[in-house]
Amino acid sequence: MANESVDIQAPIVDGLSKAEQWLTNNSDLLVQYGVNIISAILILFIGNIVVKAVANSVSKLLHKKKMDKAVVEFIHGIVRYTLFVIVLIAALSRIGVQTASVVAVIGAAGLAIGLALQGSLSNFAAGVLIVGFRPFKSGDYVEIGGVAGSVDSIQIFQTILTTPDNKMVVVPNASVIGSPITNYSRHATRRIDHVIGVSYGADLKKTQEVIRRTLEADERILKEPGTTIGVVALADSSVNFVVRPWVRTEQYWDVYFDSLQAIKEALDAEGIEIPFPQMDVHLNKVES
Repeated sequence: MANESVDIQAPIVDGLSKAEQWLTNNSDLLVQYGVNIISAILILFIGNIVVKAVANSVSKLLHKKKMDKAVVEFIHGIVRYTLFVIVLIAALSRIGVQTASVVAVIGAAGLAIGLALQGSLSNFAAGVLIVGFRPFKSGDYVEIGGVAGSVDSIQIFQTILTTPDNKMVVVPNASVIGSPITNYSRHATRRIDHVIGVSYGADLKKTQEVIRRTLEADERILKEPGTTIGVVALADSSVNFVVRPWVRTEQYWDVYFDSLQAIKEALDAEGIEIPFPQMDVHLNKVES
């Protein structure tokens, strides 16, 4: 039994001796690697803080210059991601990874990813075009890609809209550039389009005067350009007037609803009928 115990312990002792000798011989190398790893971690940690600080400083500077919020967020994203890549390369080079090799790998990976994600790259390119040509800005009410809403932000790959019922809609930038863009907020004034139908028996001149008088009583309706009121169609059951006043863009919907109600009440007060669709049925008696 004693001999067996000696045989078992001998390899263990020999292994520990070799490990201790290896640690002794390579202690300087281990210390160097340890320092490099800790340095790389510190570079990542501190670099990330610096990147955020620089990106936020750029955003504040652009805000002070009264640059559009959507453009500021787009530039903020580009600055932050670009600087973080530089910090990552610096950290890898600290632990012995050749920077040139990293750049080559990133370039090759970028090419492969670019071929696989052509849609994302087109969204990025479209984002650059949006920022460059500025078809809309933050806060504008627009219709893009079949969606209408207020522009919240322009990001690297998508544009964020908020709909009137407070839903967030994410529209890819390529869809924004690739479809018609309707900007309802670009100009200072907008035209309201009403179609008012009255009965065929109504006095058309009186109807026109009642509508004009009603609109002139609203101070929010602009004097220039003038309001257009005229017969636009002889429909099946009504004579249709087109009513087109001009208002300031921010007052559009308030005036739209108020003017429509005011016209209805004024026509009722003057005894001018607004008919509903109806059909005359003629019965012919056939003698048997």
